[in-house]
Amino acid sequence: MGAAQRINGVLRKIPSWPIYILGPIPGLWVFWLAIQDRLGADPLQVLEHSLGERALQLLVLTLLVTPVRRLTGVSFLKFRRAVGLVAFIYVVGHLLTWLVLDRQLDLAEIWKEIVLRPYITIGMVGFLAMVPLAVTSNNLSIRKMGAAAWSKLHRLAYLAAFAGAAHYLLLVKSWPTEPIVYAAVVVALLAIRAWWAARRRIARRRAA
Repeated sequence: MGAAQRINGVLRKIPSWPIYILGPIPGLWVFWLAIQDRLGADPLQVLEHSLGERALQLLVLTLLVTPVRRLTGVSFLKFRRAVGLVAFIYVVGHLLTWLVLDRQLDLAEIWKEIVLRPYITIGMVGFLAMVPLAVTSNNLSIRKMGAAAWSKLHRLAYLAAFAGAAHYLLLVKSWPTEPIVYAAVVVALLAIRAWWAARRRIARRRAA
């Protein structure tokens, strides 16, 4: 038995449900620190940044599942849905922090910023792309939609990840390493998937 098979055997025994409990804990901890006024001079900015960055990290993890499986044979597929849903929780927390705590539900001001600030526009696109993913991340949706249609819909994860990386990159005032690294990783993962898809199309044409 190869190493990948042994690892997969161990992974099959590990349930995915603890991710739903453990995943939000870092976000709740940062929120608690904000309540305790322990996040420095601008706690709202730190809270927003922390929640948004965690969401982006988790989105990147969901995109890594397929390349890791194809390149190493190790499959984390059973955990991808849970990680994606926790990422959505962080995105919702990030958005609500901005809407409620930062902008205090001033709808006119919120709409103005969405329209006029590109990084907010892109961030909203990423959020809207994640909504149908979260709603249909269950076995009932797969059965009702069919596996093929469900799989096509969940390609929105690529858009969500790209929008999240672009949102982060445009948000910063300078060009620090961290958002550039996230953007580069997301672009590389999307490029790999596009290359694999192109190879499959070429193979199908040759077979026909």
